[in-house]
Amino acid sequence: MSKPDIAALSALDDRLRWLSSWTIHNANHLREKADGIKVGGHQASCASMTAIMAALYFHALGPNDRVAVKPHAGPVLHAIHYLMGSQSLEQLKNFRGFGGMQSYPSRTKDRIPVDFSTGSVGLGVAITAFASLIQDYLTAHDRMTPEDRGRFVALMGDAELDEGNIYEAIIEGYKHDIRNLWWIVDYNRQSLDATSADRMFERFDEIFASCGWRTVELRYGKRLRAALDGKGGKAVREWLDRLPNADFSALHYQGGAAWRQRIEADLGAKAKPFLSAHPDDAALGELMTDLGGHCMETLVEAFAAADDDVPTFFIAWTVKGQGLPFAGHKDNHAGLMNPKQIHALRDAMGIAEGDEWEPLAGLGGKRRKAVEAVIEGARVRRDKRDRAFGSVTVDPIPAPEGEEQSTQAAFGRILMDLSKKGGDLADRIVTTSPDVTVSTNLGGWVNQRGLFKRREVEDVFAKAKIPSAQKWGASATGQHVELGIAESNLFLMLGAMGLSGDLFGERLFPIGTLYDPFIARGLDSLNYACYQDARFLLVATPSGITLGPEGGAHQSINPPLIAMGQPGLRHYEPAYADELAVMMEEAFRLIDDPDGESTYLRLSTRTLAQPQRENDDWKEGALKGAYWLREPDEGSEAAIIAMGAIMPEALDAHEELSEDIPGLGLLNVTSPDLLHRDWTAAQARRWQQGRSPSHIEKLLSRLSPDAGLVTLCDAAPASLSWIGGVLGHRTAPLGVERFGQTGSLSDLYAAYRLDGEAITEAAAEVLLTSS
Repeated sequence: MSKPDIAALSALDDRLRWLSSWTIHNANHLREKADGIKVGGHQASCASMTAIMAALYFHALGPNDRVAVKPHAGPVLHAIHYLMGSQSLEQLKNFRGFGGMQSYPSRTKDRIPVDFSTGSVGLGVAITAFASLIQDYLTAHDRMTPEDRGRFVALMGDAELDEGNIYEAIIEGYKHDIRNLWWIVDYNRQSLDATSADRMFERFDEIFASCGWRTVELRYGKRLRAALDGKGGKAVREWLDRLPNADFSALHYQGGAAWRQRIEADLGAKAKPFLSAHPDDAALGELMTDLGGHCMETLVEAFAAADDDVPTFFIAWTVKGQGLPFAGHKDNHAGLMNPKQIHALRDAMGIAEGDEWEPLAGLGGKRRKAVEAVIEGARVRRDKRDRAFGSVTVDPIPAPEGEEQSTQAAFGRILMDLSKKGGDLADRIVTTSPDVTVSTNLGGWVNQRGLFKRREVEDVFAKAKIPSAQKWGASATGQHVELGIAESNLFLMLGAMGLSGDLFGERLFPIGTLYDPFIARGLDSLNYACYQDARFLLVATPSGITLGPEGGAHQSINPPLIAMGQPGLRHYEPAYADELAVMMEEAFRLIDDPDGESTYLRLSTRTLAQPQRENDDWKEGALKGAYWLREPDEGSEAAIIAMGAIMPEALDAHEELSEDIPGLGLLNVTSPDLLHRDWTAAQARRWQQGRSPSHIEKLLSRLSPDAGLVTLCDAAPASLSWIGGVLGHRTAPLGVERFGQTGSLSDLYAAYRLDGEAITEAAAEVLLTSS
């Protein structure tokens, strides 16, 4: 790092506080609002971060460093890029407006470079740990040079430390010896509802230190440290160290006179030398709130001292709303300055009326030139990177051979075949799983490709010649990252892997496996990964009550509905191995496609007899979401619509009912998600001339308008029952709406009405009603 210009950095601290405050004020008080709804923003949360972010962005950060910014400090990040010339005035004026800068930093929606989206607190912090691990992975696989490496920085509010996913992440990081991390806490001791619990501060450094982190506390600024080291300062320091958070905030809000009165009341004669040395109340108030997170010298010295690869946890003491009229008030979280207050702040900063948006208004002469030099010398990346896509060829993936197969077993065999074939795609695949690698059929792949560790770890059992199906040596060339049992970590890892092309310019093809019901345990992290448009393949297996002997805790019901409502995630549920092969091929293609998305495969352990295909005509329909497994006659009076592992019951019922219902069709749904998307998109275009019908409309048009449908899935019946509304067909939905229990498939299918008898009864019901 170059020698810092502390005065210029401090001036930039002021500029960031002003610009972030004015941006929020403009959106709430000056910009025309058609609906009258409060726009919002967090002026106090921005103000507590401005010194930290000025020290980082204008001095400490290098061009390859990547930052997750505290959600409520988003306006500060935009103000930084406005000063650097990489953000427009139009965007600042349109904060929280349609097409304007987002409420919280967004990789995909904001026009400035945002390394990690933030908003759901805690997740932006934790993903930096996994991104650091992926940087190590790429380096170990010779896909990054040392010159391209950087540090990962997370800026968080102290209330974010209540989020459990942060602690899951640091525990996982300790296992993998993560490095090149700075996590910086804006320790302002105030959350939305209240001040933070005092006793927790004493635990943070212990927790992080136990996981291999260096902890650095920046409690007092340089001026306050000097005063506390002076005459009478020892007693005041001991008192201040014990002062409860709520009391500190209240005293800050009340000002210097309140500080003096409280110190005199609590310390008596012990405080006299200290207070005599600081006779002015206003100056005393400023001194007592000279905290480390606002002292530029303290910040730059601390960052310089941590310029190595040891993960470092900075606790930067700050005041929420520093420099604003409601600083320290417990209700200031979403508070907004009124026009009189913002004008007073403007005047105090020497900004002329009408110059509020001028980047360096109020600065002149040598001071202005010094600030301009610091801005010009900042090393951070200023422009948004182009997204790297289209770098890998995905060849056709053949289906594994076998007359009877489960989709879970076929998944493992396909990966094994890809591993043996080798090539660019196979070399870029990286798998991960939360301690269910073997039971989700990743074991063969790991035997072939190995576990990833930066330091080689011998397979002790193999070395001792103890027989084992798993021969898992770990090395820097391995392609599987094993995780502990924490689904949130799985999805954050997939998010980091899936951003490799964007963060590092090297596309990886991530595959993560878990048990289908436990998608819900990490759903917030999955949504977060999709929001960033991270690209990966999620394989959830086994699924449904078809996993009979495991019982309800391991049987899934609603994941297809979750997938239908999750943007950026395509759901497929194949019944057969050849369907799975084309879906995996499509998933890999979508990972490397600018218009692609992530894919979720819901697989089963149930072995099914594989169909004898006459041609490949079914493939297009399978990728669109459905195809006729048994073609209906034109104008048929009924159809069975089924999905996934219960296709044998659907086929048996089709054969039995065909004697009584001539021309009965059997529709194999491979993706209710894609069918529903396509249908609703077509509905949205319904007023356009020449609107083309959706795929499901085309399929159902073969049936009579009065036909009856029976929908069947090992999931919530709503996953398919909506199909009846496409053309207004009477529908009998079959599926699972209660937690399952242990038992044989025949017992469970009968109990939950998924067997042939239930299908026959449902068909009779809809036909009778239709007629």
